[in-house]
Amino acid sequence: MTPAHLTTEEKAALTTGSGWWRTAALPRAGVPGLRFSDGPHGLRVQSDEQADHLGIAVSAPATCFPPAVTLASTWDTELARRVGDALARECLAHGVHVLLGPGVNIKRSPLCGRNLQLEAWQR
Repeated sequence: MTPAHLTTEEKAALTTGSGWWRTAALPRAGVPGLRFSDGPHGLRVQSDEQADHLGIAVSAPATCFPPAVTLASTWDTELARRVGDALARECLAHGVHVLLGPGVNIKRSPLCGRNLQLEAWQR
């Protein structure tokens, strides 16, 4: 099925969530709902019943890995692969399809952490 076959409502549903950390499913189009998770140094998963946008509610126990900048500073690609494998196993165990960290879609520096404000200032 192509985007042209989707209704306007179905296309809009793909841009919104269906709950905490979840995307909408479109069964008619064969699009499954996805569960996302965040965590600066590993996986952070909250139950659907106790989820909150600040991450204050109880999270499932998970491994806390070294910060991405520390891992990168080792220049040890095998170690980075092993950490990635461990993160993937934890995601699978908790039904997470997409992990938004560590180090995904955000530029970081050991000198100033998140650089989003710096990028906007430089424009």
